[in-house]
Amino acid sequence: MPAGVAWPRYLRMLGASVLAMFAGAQAVHQYYQPDLSIPEIPPEPGQLQTELLGPKLRQEIVAAALERFREKQKEDSHLIVHPQLK
Repeated sequence: MPAGVAWPRYLRMLGASVLAMFAGAQAVHQYYQPDLSIPEIPPEPGQLQTELLGPKLRQEIVAAALERFREKQKEDSHLIVHPQLK
């Protein structure tokens, strides 16, 4: 009996922990979308550039949404707005 519990319960918890670990690793892999291609010729020192596509893509989406929001505000500027909402 490891950790003071019965073997069946221990094995269930171990299996659930391993599955959760694999699911988390897969979620992170899908979010950051790493480049898994291996170049035939290795890059020279200092030429290797890496970037996180997830956060960069999110920044672009947020910037575009903010721009649309500002344009909408300009269009609606003639409407009366409550002072606390400005």
